[in-house]
Amino acid sequence: MLRIATRQSPLALWQAEHVAALLASAGIQTVLVPMVSSGDTDMRPIDGTRQVGLFTKRIQQALLEDEGDIAVHSLKDLPTEVNELLTLAAVPVRETVTDCLVSKSGVKFSDLPNGAKIGTGSRRRAAQILSRRPDLNVEGIRGNVQTRLSKLDEGFDAIVLADAGLVRLEMADLPRYHFTFDEMLPAPGQGALGIEVRANDKQALEAAATMDDMATRAAVTAERTLLSSLHGGCLAPIAAYAVVDGDVLRMSAVALSPDGRKRIDETDEIEFANDLSAAVELANRISQRMVDAGAIEMVRG
Repeated sequence: MLRIATRQSPLALWQAEHVAALLASAGIQTVLVPMVSSGDTDMRPIDGTRQVGLFTKRIQQALLEDEGDIAVHSLKDLPTEVNELLTLAAVPVRETVTDCLVSKSGVKFSDLPNGAKIGTGSRRRAAQILSRRPDLNVEGIRGNVQTRLSKLDEGFDAIVLADAGLVRLEMADLPRYHFTFDEMLPAPGQGALGIEVRANDKQALEAAATMDDMATRAAVTAERTLLSSLHGGCLAPIAAYAVVDGDVLRMSAVALSPDGRKRIDETDEIEFANDLSAAVELANRISQRMVDAGAIEMVRG
């Protein structure tokens, strides 16, 4: 029986149970091993002074110390730095990638009144909001989905959340506006799960392989390769979205200054034939143009 290491938040437990169900459909038995990460207990706003991996290090440690066999991550939270003892063994089919503006009325982004107070724990989201609406008042918030939603009763006009989390928590009726990709690109890996195992664990590797979706893996590989090339951790104001459309892989990306006043947008595509090398090549092409335009210095503010 394989042990699935997971955080204890409602969304993390949903993700772990989803992976358990996928493995059960392949005839593989599992048991959940919940644990608390530093990201679950540290409620300070996320900013450039914080470390990456707040939500992932504890369950990676569980693999390394043989407390679990499979770690389930929200892929957007997983650092791009490689640990040779661990491997990203699978990326299941992706959920919706859009961000959404949650308010009591479901107001559109363009209809927010001047000076509206918007809550988000993401520098990427804050920078993109300010890039399009510098008149808005963006403030940092932390906590799980339920904690963030409570901010709507504490003086915030709206908060920004990933739609995937709301779908997974069956909050489909929550009033919200879905950002267009022109208004806000998602975080690299957003909406996708990352299944990590010990690199030498043959049983876990084989089990994880039953869940892997090549189109999703190619898309997130392109996004995460770009993020790594720009030397941006998961806290950086960098966004990217790649998608496989037939035999083409295309990606759009943006890097911003933290205050949203400067931005570099790029888009490109490449022929795709179920080969991750195309994803890496596409990311390298786009990221090199962004580096040449000064993206690395810009995102640092």
